[in-house]
Amino acid sequence: MLRINSIHHVAIICSDYAASKHFYTEILGFKILAEVYRSERDSYKLDLIVGDNYQIELFSFPNPPERVSEPEACGLRHLAFEVSDLTECVEKLQSQGVVVEPIRVDEFTGKRFTFFADPDNLPLELYEK
Repeated sequence: MLRINSIHHVAIICSDYAASKHFYTEILGFKILAEVYRSERDSYKLDLIVGDNYQIELFSFPNPPERVSEPEACGLRHLAFEVSDLTECVEKLQSQGVVVEPIRVDEFTGKRFTFFADPDNLPLELYEK
């Protein structure tokens, strides 16, 4: 059996690098670890730190295929971030013009959560600790 310690990173391909970089750094507030332009691929790679242990790799490529965005499509369903105060986070997102779904309660855990989308319509979730 493999001994996997944790999730190291999530890789996201975006269609508009500047818009996605702004969203993940300025709106969500993730700090940049490294940013590299790979001229042979005409591609950026932006490493972002999430909390103390996790990373998002944000990639840009010329003409990436569109993502299937139906919630129940096969593949990655959504990316969830744990937060301490869901109401405060929702208010901050909305003040930046981000559309956030109404807050719901997980029927099994009793925890509050909501969804919103990044610039490429990738579903993102905030889940209250």
